[in-house]
Amino acid sequence: MSSSPTPSLASLPSVDRLLQRRETASLIASYGRPAVTDAVRAVLAEMRKSGTFDAGESSIVEQVSSRLARESRPTLRPVFNLTGTVLHTNLGRAPLPEEAIEAMQSVARGAANLEYDLERGRRGERDDHLEGLLCRLTGAQAATAVNNNAAAVLLVLNTLASRKEVPVSRGELIEIGGSFRLPDIMARSGCRLREVGTTNRTHLKDYAGAIGPKTGLVLKVHTSNYSIEGFTASVADEELSALCRDRGVPFAVDLGSGTLVDLERFGLPHEPTVGETLASGADLVTFSGDKLLGGPQAGIIAGRADLVAKIRRNPMKRALRLDKMTVAALAAVLRLYLDPDRLAARLPALRLLTRSIDDIRAMALRIRPSMEIFLKNHQVTVVDCDSQIGSGAAPTRHIPSAGIAIRPGSARLAARLRALPVPVIGRLQDGALVLDLRCLENEAAFVSQLGKP
Repeated sequence: MSSSPTPSLASLPSVDRLLQRRETASLIASYGRPAVTDAVRAVLAEMRKSGTFDAGESSIVEQVSSRLARESRPTLRPVFNLTGTVLHTNLGRAPLPEEAIEAMQSVARGAANLEYDLERGRRGERDDHLEGLLCRLTGAQAATAVNNNAAAVLLVLNTLASRKEVPVSRGELIEIGGSFRLPDIMARSGCRLREVGTTNRTHLKDYAGAIGPKTGLVLKVHTSNYSIEGFTASVADEELSALCRDRGVPFAVDLGSGTLVDLERFGLPHEPTVGETLASGADLVTFSGDKLLGGPQAGIIAGRADLVAKIRRNPMKRALRLDKMTVAALAAVLRLYLDPDRLAARLPALRLLTRSIDDIRAMALRIRPSMEIFLKNHQVTVVDCDSQIGSGAAPTRHIPSAGIAIRPGSARLAARLRALPVPVIGRLQDGALVLDLRCLENEAAFVSQLGKP
């Protein structure tokens, strides 16, 4: 009796043979010959390594197609943020309003007057598109913007306090996500940190004793991502600004997240506004564009005109400047603030933060049956939960929300949801995977993919 020959290395087709197949032609048309050739070689190499020599040519081409599809998929992708943190730093912070997206698209397609004065027919400034709006909304004399708030703080310190001392309360030497520490930024800016007071108590006399001929400015930092409670003391902005005026040194406040409106009018925890901080005597205020403001990533500096002018002349300003799409998006968001009565409906970040818990719970009840079918071996229940603002705003305050709890929760289950066409990001809590639905607005898109594991 004769036996069929055992498949061997020689059984594998050549690269050229696979490239000449009819099915491969469509891949070449889609991805280009170099990419397809590389993918064919990679698949054949994997087969040799694993000892798989009996696959047909059609099967090999299918593997090549799958590999190309994976490699061509963008690594930066939309996800469903069901973590309960609305302004999630790792998930891109504030979602942009349609007005901002349209503004970005309009200038992205071609030339725009980014640094061109249309009325005078000569070179203009990027800040011209933002400064008027920022001054109107905050009461500042002048304003400028860079690529994030860390850059704003760095630029202020480097401009006004290079090789000089900057008094900061020990209770305000913050560290935020990614091991970003204020003392490190201060060192890079070229100034010298002068710590005053203690972790829990700092008095006006502490600042007064630290201000001297070597002082460049006094910096106050809003402790937005933590809270110190109990036996505490801090100095009001009004008192500190008066001391700085008397001593002839600038007073700067880093608000971190920063907001332009009183959030209490929307039923949210109060955060100091930029306008309030300037009115209390701050010479400069720095804050983020992509947190409570609800816009694109940016760092904004607002305050005294003479100080902002000095900051603009710093050569570092060019290295930290905004691109045309960010300028367009930020200007569009700022214009929404001119109509505060409709702000909660038009600004996505604020709309998500103010969603009714009854609406969220009703959505959870609608989604639950689809989740039960998708996760047949799990218990799926509708639960009340707590959301948070995120990105350092009101860290000790929570917003009542609702969602879906899946038990048993596990890292494997979380990975399965992340593998969906639009990855779903929840949080593991008390033995369950909790999907807080506060940030879910496209309910139909979420449900439609549950049949596609």
